[in-house]
Amino acid sequence: MISKNQIKQIQALHQKKHRESENLFIVEGIKTVTEFIQQQTYKVKQVFGTFNYIEKHLSLLNTNEVVFSEITEEELNKISAQQNPNQVLAIVEIKKHPLNLDLLNSETTLYLDDIRDPGNLGTIIRIADWFGIKQIICSPQTTEIYNPKTIQASMGAILRVNIIYEEFSFIISKLNNIPIYASVLNGDNIYTTTLKKGIIVIGNEANGISEEIIHKCTHHITIPSASNNGSESLNAAIACSIICSEFQRQLSFNN
Repeated sequence: MISKNQIKQIQALHQKKHRESENLFIVEGIKTVTEFIQQQTYKVKQVFGTFNYIEKHLSLLNTNEVVFSEITEEELNKISAQQNPNQVLAIVEIKKHPLNLDLLNSETTLYLDDIRDPGNLGTIIRIADWFGIKQIICSPQTTEIYNPKTIQASMGAILRVNIIYEEFSFIISKLNNIPIYASVLNGDNIYTTTLKKGIIVIGNEANGISEEIIHKCTHHITIPSASNNGSESLNAAIACSIICSEFQRQLSFNN
């Protein structure tokens, strides 16, 4: 069962100000909620699931001492941020992620400059996880990782990628002479440029990378387009995927 007061409290978590004040966020869907329970990277405060979910995952819930309530499909629709919710919703504690300096200077890291679309951010997190990138640094202006659309698009990858928010100037002050690659429209061809582990900067969906950050990057790279094409640019997440793929191809080959 779920009370009217609980419904209101959960609905409030659809808004950033309430997530911040309560230090809580929403996770939805069978696969993602189950992963959050299993991995225990975040504290799962409470699970609200339909009969089918509770029956199938009762052992998991009890083993991990998760507080849970069985609810109806109608009740799930009231508290969900999705049009077609899938059996379960969890309330999870927000976690602060510290900057990992060892990762910063030894592995490839993404820096996201003012990414505004939560779906793009979630997709980029998922891309990073796929290509083994363990840390993403977001500019303070980048959208919040605990937005329900970001969580949904990340498909659980948020559990495996360290994500922090920090100014670029602070990050470069911590670097040990490693390359910084700016993804731009007029850079060097990514397929003919020798790529090394470093920082990959992905810019805002509409405006690209800010001038302040571009001037601090050591390399400018681009994904070449077909001649006479009509598109001005690629979606930020798609560009990120192509760039990460080429980095992995070259780094794997060189190793």
